[in-house]
Amino acid sequence: MSPPETFPKTFHVKSFGCQMNVYDGERMAELMAAQGLTQADAVDADVVVLNTCHIRERATEKVYSDIGRLRKDQRRKSGKTPMIAVAGCVAQAEGEEIFTRAKVDIVVGPQAYHNLPDLVAKAAAGTPSLDTDMPLLSKFGALPARRKVAPSAFLTVQEGCDKFCTYCVVPYTRGAEISRPFAAIVDEAKALVDAGAREITLLGQNVNAWSENERGLHDLIRDLDRIPGLARIRYTTSHPNDMTQGLIDAHRDIESLMPFLHLPVQSGSDRVLKAMNRSHTRDSYLRLLDRVREVRPDIALSGDFIVGFPGETDAEFEDTLSLVDAVGYAQAYSFKYSPRPGTPAASIVEQVSEDVMDERLQRLQAALNRDQHAFNAATVGRTCSVLLERTGKLPGQLIGKSPWLQSVHLIGDHAIGDLVEVTLAAAGPNSLTGVERVREAA
Repeated sequence: MSPPETFPKTFHVKSFGCQMNVYDGERMAELMAAQGLTQADAVDADVVVLNTCHIRERATEKVYSDIGRLRKDQRRKSGKTPMIAVAGCVAQAEGEEIFTRAKVDIVVGPQAYHNLPDLVAKAAAGTPSLDTDMPLLSKFGALPARRKVAPSAFLTVQEGCDKFCTYCVVPYTRGAEISRPFAAIVDEAKALVDAGAREITLLGQNVNAWSENERGLHDLIRDLDRIPGLARIRYTTSHPNDMTQGLIDAHRDIESLMPFLHLPVQSGSDRVLKAMNRSHTRDSYLRLLDRVREVRPDIALSGDFIVGFPGETDAEFEDTLSLVDAVGYAQAYSFKYSPRPGTPAASIVEQVSEDVMDERLQRLQAALNRDQHAFNAATVGRTCSVLLERTGKLPGQLIGKSPWLQSVHLIGDHAIGDLVEVTLAAAGPNSLTGVERVREAA
C-alpha cells in the first residue's frame, strides 16, 4: 500500500465491546492527541483505529466489513484512503492474517497499543507495522497523563485471565492475570478526579482478582475512597471465586462504593457450569449473593448468561430460568453461545441448533426484562443522588445514573457533573424520571 502524501494530521478511534475496550480506546485517543493529531469523524480522519472485540461470533468478519465500508465512505466523500489500524483482541488473535486479507497499515494488540505513535510513523513512511507482543503492563507507564474526562471515568486495574472458561478467548487475547501496581492506580485515580471525574469504575477481566502483596481489591477501594472529590466507586467484571469477604464487607462499610454488583453466572445448571469450567456451582453462587445482600440489602445485581452452550438440554436451560427467578436481577446481559476458534467448547460435537438457541434467548431475555422493569418500579419513590453525565433530547433535560446504575432523566437548572438529590418519580423498562428533591427551609 502506498504511504500517505504527508504525515497524518487527524485521527478517529472506534471501540467495540467491553468497558475495557472503551478505556483502551480513550487511552489510544490520548496517545494520538499527545502527538499533535486532532480528533475527527471517521469519514474525515487521516488515521482510523478500529479497536476490536473478539468475544462474539463473526467478530473477525465484522472487522473486515468495517474496513471496506470505511474506505468506501472516505473515497465517496473526499477521494482519499485513510491509514487504518486494527487494534484490540481481533488484532491479537488474527495477527498477520489481517494484512493478507485487508491490506491495512497497522495491526496492534491490546497489550501493545502504547506503541501506536511509532507504528503510525512507520506506516506513514510506507512500512505496514505489526505489534502483538504481550509485555507485563509496560503500556501503562508509556501512556500520557490523563486530561479532561467525563464525570464518570474508567480505570483499568487488572488485565488478563487465568480461569480458562472453555468458551472464552480472553486468556489467549489478553494474556495471563496480572494486577497493576497500587501506587500507579492511585495516581491515575487522582489524575482522573483532577480532570473532572466524580465517579470511577475500576476495570478488569477479573477485577476482584486484583492484588498486591497482602492487599486485595477491597483495600484498594478503601484507599481510593480517601481521594478528595471522588464521590462514587464501582468495579466490573467480577468472578464469583474471587468475591472475598473483605470485598463483601466493603459494600457495607464504604459509602462511596455504589450498591451495584455485576457478577456473571453464565448458567443455572451445575453440569453446564462444570463443562464451562466455571468452578462455582449454582448453590455456591446463590449463597454468595445472600452474603452480599445480608450486608447491603438494597444492592442491585447484574449478571451474564450464555444460552445454548454445547450439550445444554431443555431441563438445564430451565435451571437457568429458575435461577433468574430466584435472584431477581436489576439488569443482565445474555447471549447465544458462539464457538470461538481455539477454545475447548468449540470442538464439542453436541452443538445446540440455532433455532433452539434463538427460542431460549427470547425466553431468557423476557424474564430478565421483566425483572429489570420490576426493580426499576420498586425504586419509584426513593430519594437518591444522581450523577448527571450528558444532555438529553428535551430542552433542559439531563441524564445521569442513580447509585443502582439506572439511567435517570431530570429537567432542571444543573450542569453535567453535578450530583443532584432527586426523588425517582416514574419508571420505564430502561430508565426512570427523577424530580429534584426540594429541601425544606431551616
